[in-house]
Amino acid sequence: MHLSFDFCDARAREAAATAASATLDNIRERALRSEAAWRQLADTQQAIVTEREKRDREREADRSARALDEIALLQPQA
Repeated sequence: MHLSFDFCDARAREAAATAASATLDNIRERALRSEAAWRQLADTQQAIVTEREKRDREREADRSARALDEIALLQPQA
């Protein structure tokens, strides 16, 4: 199963709502622990996506630079 930021964030918000409406301390504490865990998972997923996008941009810039170098090599020398 692939965990997305949106999925983890939704679970964290649900846990926060459960904690806010809980009348029993143990239920509130459990929901707060759950919220913290889901929030950490959401943050991790967001960091993964951000890093992947950064690597993709760097890879594309490198490809473009190599393509320009190849074009320059094919140009007749003056």
